[in-house]
Amino acid sequence: MTAGAKSRRRIRPSLWLSVAVLAVLASFAVLNTAVAPYDALDIAFTPLEAPSLKHPFGIDHLGRDVFSRFVGGTRISFIIGLASSFFAAAIGSAIGLLAAYFVPLRAFLMRLMDAIWAFPTILLAMALAVSLQPGIVTVIIAVVVVYVPLFARLVYAQAIALLERDYILAARAFGCRPLRLLLTHVLPNLAAPVIVQATLTLGSSIVLESSLSFLGIGIQPPTPSWGVMIQSGYKWLETAAWISVLPGLGIYVTVISFSVLGDYLRIRLDPRQLSGKA
Repeated sequence: MTAGAKSRRRIRPSLWLSVAVLAVLASFAVLNTAVAPYDALDIAFTPLEAPSLKHPFGIDHLGRDVFSRFVGGTRISFIIGLASSFFAAAIGSAIGLLAAYFVPLRAFLMRLMDAIWAFPTILLAMALAVSLQPGIVTVIIAVVVVYVPLFARLVYAQAIALLERDYILAARAFGCRPLRLLLTHVLPNLAAPVIVQATLTLGSSIVLESSLSFLGIGIQPPTPSWGVMIQSGYKWLETAAWISVLPGLGIYVTVISFSVLGDYLRIRLDPRQLSGKA
């Protein structure tokens, strides 16, 4: 058995488990109220009731079903994670391409990206979230701004190398316009690393959203969010740990699953990996 076959066989169980976990969480996010047995905001039960068959995740300190709130938090996390990763990838890729092709813009754009990247991630996100009205849109904007430099630097480095390839030089010699050259010849060859990075950024975006919500500057109560659930339940860790521990486990499992999926995509989409398997 070759090393490549052994590697594929070794990662297969974790990959399938990660895909299964993400599929379940995605169904929670899409179906939402159809999956949740109760209204996530309904205060109708005995506070701090332990997990049972009727309430698998227990009841929080206000008498709300934790599983129903967990499902609602999954929807919030996936919306913010997908939207912020998409916009960060789109904006960052555009900046990276412009910096690579147009030399006069290169210094300004890349120094701007370096300046943003120099700030600690959580501090920059906090500053942006505090300066805007709290809510989903604000969190998405904060996460996008934080991760745009990551994609810009990635695309810039890859595009600089691609622009020296013979087929790119030939296209430029035949008078191919810059926009067409970037969209039809350069960008398609950058799809693989951008997709991999976007998959990995999904998990990081969910962690960042939860952090902002935990600090009270992201999603605001009583809207269900994993970060809000952890923040509202940490005072009850000794008597009702399920209020905070279960959404915390949701964040952990989601991030690990996206990391495994991103690593698998890197192996499958990396041309060097593919050539090694051939």
